Amino acid sequence: MKKNSSDRILMVLKMRGEATSYVIAKELAITKEGARKHLLNLSSENLVKATVKSEGVGRPSTYYSLTKKGLSRFPDTHAEVTVQLLRSVKKLLGDNALNLLISDRETAVYDRYEEEMEGSETLEEKLEILSKKRTEEGYMAEWKKEEDAWYLIENHCPICAAATACQGFCHSELNNFKRLIGLGYEMERVEYIIENGNRCVYKIEESK
Repeated sequence: MKKNSSDRILMVLKMRGEATSYVIAKELAITKEGARKHLLNLSSENLVKATVKSEGVGRPSTYYSLTKKGLSRFPDTHAEVTVQLLRSVKKLLGDNALNLLISDRETAVYDRYEEEMEGSETLEEKLEILSKKRTEEGYMAEWKKEEDAWYLIENHCPICAAATACQGFCHSELNNFKRLIGLGYEMERVEYIIENGNRCVYKIEESK
């Protein structure tokens, strides 16, 4: 089903974190005035908020981003049931059982990704496969290179409620990413949805 312009704007803001009306108009191939009209409507519904930023010489620019209500348009996968199950495991079987569950999931995910990456030699090839697999799983992932660093970006977290309730999931995912990209690189999470970030961003640099 074809998405309307408002839905597409929400998607652009989800993927970018924030954007001006000019960028949104360009992404949607509509006029800047048309983009502003849609943004005004989204603002009135409390789905989008505006922030004015000074960027040196010239007039300040207005950047738009999703509100908490806007972010809720991209739902967590089976959030309530998942959190209840985790709490039950911890209550009935203890922390060790929960850690074993996370460890088992970590191993299964690693094996699946490693098999997909078989034959990949460069970091770019690995990131391309990894971002594709993560997108298929609902993470809306992409990667980019800026100067001497690479960035793996996950614009959505389909297990956010579970990760918030038990951050062992996040630690295991970072461990997997580090193992998959190899010993020649260092990787750290520089933006974190759970810590009020719009997305999770992992910075990768060559080991010194």
